[in-house]
Amino acid sequence: MEKLMKEKSVLLLQQDIAWLEVVIDTALTLYFENNCSYNDVKDLIPPLITDEVSGYAQLLRKYNFGFEERLLLILALAPLVKPQCLDVFLIKNKNLDCEFSEFGGVKNEKHYGFIPTLETASFILGGAVDMQKRLHFMKTISKNYILYSEGILYSDNYPIRLYEKLQVSEEHLSSIISGEKYLPSYNSKFPAQQITTKLAWNDLILEERIKSQLNEVQAWLEHSDLILNTWNLDKTLKPGYKVLFYGAPGTGKTLAATLLGKATEKPVFRIDLSMVVSKYIGETEKNLGRLFDEAASKSWILFFDEADALFSKRTQTNSSNDRHANQEVAYLLQRIEDFDGLVILATNLQTNIDDAFLRRFQNTIDFPKPKYKERKLLWKKMIGDVFEMKEGTEGLDKIAKDYELSGGEMINVLRYCAVKAASEGEKKTSINDIITGIKREYRKSNKTLN
Repeated sequence: MEKLMKEKSVLLLQQDIAWLEVVIDTALTLYFENNCSYNDVKDLIPPLITDEVSGYAQLLRKYNFGFEERLLLILALAPLVKPQCLDVFLIKNKNLDCEFSEFGGVKNEKHYGFIPTLETASFILGGAVDMQKRLHFMKTISKNYILYSEGILYSDNYPIRLYEKLQVSEEHLSSIISGEKYLPSYNSKFPAQQITTKLAWNDLILEERIKSQLNEVQAWLEHSDLILNTWNLDKTLKPGYKVLFYGAPGTGKTLAATLLGKATEKPVFRIDLSMVVSKYIGETEKNLGRLFDEAASKSWILFFDEADALFSKRTQTNSSNDRHANQEVAYLLQRIEDFDGLVILATNLQTNIDDAFLRRFQNTIDFPKPKYKERKLLWKKMIGDVFEMKEGTEGLDKIAKDYELSGGEMINVLRYCAVKAASEGEKKTSINDIITGIKREYRKSNKTLN
């Protein structure tokens, strides 16, 4: 079955490439000999294979492209799937001993063939012989044009010009070539790392009121389409959702974010703020703009950990630097307001976040350090259910009562006990080992051990 699907995927691309070659040949004949009807070719859009399930077929079916859109898409794919079909554009103008400027195309040291531009598409569509067609094409091509507005083709410039290379976005290229869902890798343009977890909701030990708030966020992610589109509440409610997680380190903020993604099958990206915030004027906004542009309309969850660096309270404008800092906050506020996915901000103190952001959060969730009841459950899950206790598990209850630790600190104690047990060759630990690990955590925070 999988082999048949792959064969059909190749067949559809081959069919559209063959169609492109006919259209190009017709356009060149019309241009040089003026002896064929271009309109006849516009009626020859290849049919879709009805049971085709490849990324390319799904894309064509979803948008039901007309002649021009389908032509631009297969033209953009041609250098990747059959570059030789564009070699006809490498011919030279014998009268001037140079290339035909009306063919468009760009040079690339890594690619010896012809790389089409929007100028190439304009030529194929008759723009080289009919100025009215050329002007119409220039007017049509904009970021509102479906191929650009839906992110199928991409451009870094606006307004879009005819000399720009036809480029299929990484997201759709991945879907067309491999059938796999595209997720960006960590880089300077997208300074975010996807985070996942092997844990489940029952591993996150929190008070019931906090779990209830997290359930509300999950419910929005699962039912927002029903609420906004089926119930037509999109006139009143914006599609995005913003939530603030605040509390001491190690209290479960990151785990909660990853579990929301896992439960709703949405990728979670933790933003590296060290690569976003810049001391140079305008660079922070530029970095943020790229980040939100990449994530737009993809149902991703953006997790800003230690968010104080970007979302802190605005200062009095006593200097140009203060004004610039406030401009960054205002820009970020607008981008978050317009983002159609889930944005999670995590901070140690709620009071560090600017009031303008707080007013726009749909939810603010406090992650306190675990109390005795939660600590008892955590010790049982981490130690009692995993290791054989040399003195029995009764001592864990006293440890839970006597020592206030965050979940993250308890995980560090678990690691210490695991290493100690492994070095002794037995999956056993003791109360003394646990207390030794706790002492190490207390020393880190300069806390006094009773």
